[in-house]
Amino acid sequence: MPLEALTHRSFFNEHPSDVGHNERLEFLGDAVLGMIVAETLMQRMPLAAEGVLTASRARLVSEVSLANIAERLGIGGLLRLGRGEEKNGGRTKASILSDALEALVGAVYLEAGVATAKDVVAAWFCDALNAVVQSPHVHDVKTKLQEHFQALHGPTPRYQVASICGPDHDKTYTVDILLGDTRLASGSGRSKKEAEKEAARQALKAMDQEVGE
Repeated sequence: MPLEALTHRSFFNEHPSDVGHNERLEFLGDAVLGMIVAETLMQRMPLAAEGVLTASRARLVSEVSLANIAERLGIGGLLRLGRGEEKNGGRTKASILSDALEALVGAVYLEAGVATAKDVVAAWFCDALNAVVQSPHVHDVKTKLQEHFQALHGPTPRYQVASICGPDHDKTYTVDILLGDTRLASGSGRSKKEAEKEAARQALKAMDQEVGE
């Protein structure tokens, strides 16, 4: 079942006799993860109002949050992708990474039960949970950008490394934010994560300017 959780539909379409793809497990994992996160937030934020709990859960299970956790766990390197998705950078796509993480949660729940699923979620989401509990009203720039586009019910932006310059001990990463084929903004930093945050910050600034105009 873990293999199924890591199998994207594009791989399954090319290998139909193989194990299934991860969409059904992702469906289950989404529900299981939402329940576990909601229960955890109620326990750790006993005085928080319902609105704060709802916003905190949304922040934790957003595509950006899940993709960041999946990237930290190295899930991208374990994915089974079709040739086309592989060429298109599927291993770093937030949507594919977040879906795979949810599918893995669903697989753990089915194979080992809810108690083990809670332990796994607690371990994987430890840093993210601590950040939300300590600062429930603070959103990082990548989450803000993601929520903006989710509210429009359209496609969400993706991050793509445009260049890596400098020696190994002093690299500079430049990342583009793309919406479809359109580049929204770019950002640079000493790490890929820093560059992504700067790109998101620039995209938010650009949108504010457009609104003002």
